Amino acid sequence: MTEREPVETTNLDQYQDVPLVWSRARDQMIEERTAARTYFLGTIGADGRPHSAGVGAVWVDGDLYVVAGPRTRKARNLEANHACTASVSLSGIDLVLEGEAERVVDPDALEQLAAVYREGGWPAQVEGQAFTAPFTAPSGGPPPWNLYRVTVHTAFGVASAEPSGATRWRFAS
Repeated sequence: MTEREPVETTNLDQYQDVPLVWSRARDQMIEERTAARTYFLGTIGADGRPHSAGVGAVWVDGDLYVVAGPRTRKARNLEANHACTASVSLSGIDLVLEGEAERVVDPDALEQLAAVYREGGWPAQVEGQAFTAPFTAPSGGPPPWNLYRVTVHTAFGVASAEPSGATRWRFAS
């Protein structure tokens, strides 16, 4: 997949600062993917209750990737309902990403993403259609861990550094 550009940009700033540019948010996700940034994945259970959990996430080629143990609530929720959100506070900008998550099982894609996670300090290896490693987050459950691609359809950014602003970006499906 290649990076996608927004098809619609909406200024949400009450002070009428100019809209933020998407490249600022995208570049921060890429630049800070080796930093210890926690993304919070929001899912919806079968009973309609929301659930949020910290996850290790990386932005690669226009999509966000997250890992979840198959028996965790977040993974069970994603299998039942692909709609999700991911939120993160980056240097100078806070983001909320809305999209649809699908499990990644393609061996080449898994190998590519395992390498990205290794660059960030997590020694992920591909085993079958999932990841293994000597460790994961305390709430990650036992290995193996499934990889999910979140295809973002809407993103919100609020800048905490100049240039200030608040913006919504929509992407083509």
